[in-house]
Amino acid sequence: MATPKRFIAGAVCPRCAEMDKIMMFTDDNDEQIRECVACGFTDAMSDTEVPANPELETRVNQRENTDDHTVKQVVFFKAGSED
Repeated sequence: MATPKRFIAGAVCPRCAEMDKIMMFTDDNDEQIRECVACGFTDAMSDTEVPANPELETRVNQRENTDDHTVKQVVFFKAGSED
């Protein structure tokens, strides 16, 4: 169901940076649309869920974890020659 166009107080246009020139309304497809009356910029947002993006592949999540996770002894040495 379409809604009437309404100005959004304090909204700044992402294209022309004019304040208080953005109108917001819902069209027949239930998409929220914002429109700038100064430059004609339009942008649509839908309520339908966007499929989740898979995790970005990085060197951290591609690495095979083949490290030896056994306990190792740590030995501390004294500095200087105190014998």
